[in-house]
Amino acid sequence: MIEKLKQRWNVKNGWDVLIILLVFACTGFSILYIKRALFDLVGLTKETSPSWLLWTVNIVIILPLYQVVLLAWGWIWGKFAFFLEFEKRMFRSIGRLFGRKG
Repeated sequence: MIEKLKQRWNVKNGWDVLIILLVFACTGFSILYIKRALFDLVGLTKETSPSWLLWTVNIVIILPLYQVVLLAWGWIWGKFAFFLEFEKRMFRSIGRLFGRKG
């Protein structure tokens, strides 16, 4: 599995793969805590808030924040360039989905 990730991400060794996985884990946990704090601050809960509002906040605020936190953790762990390229590829892929005419 490590070899497949090395090839897919075009990295040199298993330590790079480990750091990249660690950055994704740190980002996920960070966003979890930020989201919980933000929702508590503005009073959004599953019980009292409509689901469309929760989805909207997640898409409009949390998703972009995830990208910023991902780059921040990538910078902390010395993989900023990797994650910047990763995000560029992801946004290009998303853009192609919405750019198709048919």
